[in-house]
Amino acid sequence: MATARKFQVMTLTDPAAERVRELLEGSGKDAGGLRVGIKKGGCAGMEYTMEMVDAARPGDDVIEEKGARLFVDPSAVLFLLGTEMDYEVTKFRSGFLFRNPNEVSACGCGESVSLQAADPSKLSTPA
Repeated sequence: MATARKFQVMTLTDPAAERVRELLEGSGKDAGGLRVGIKKGGCAGMEYTMEMVDAARPGDDVIEEKGARLFVDPSAVLFLLGTEMDYEVTKFRSGFLFRNPNEVSACGCGESVSLQAADPSKLSTPA
């Protein structure tokens, strides 16, 4: 079963929500949302992961914002707390960006990051 929290693990900018909706609508199947996680890898030690999935897995945090649906892997929650997910299109690249307050460093190519777990006791909950 998916997890409901008093605070939202991540937020999406308008461009990110629009791109998530486009991906899900264009998937050619009944995709329920985009699953976001973290895996070990890259020169900085960790990489963001994303995959289209049919439904939330047990323990996933479900984020429904601006018509987009994200499922956050429970093992990634402490690394993603407070993260803003954006989508950027430039002359040379397009892709999702993660503005993560838990990021300690990133590699030069921008493909991997070093993250520290957030301290949940320092989070404020909305009134």
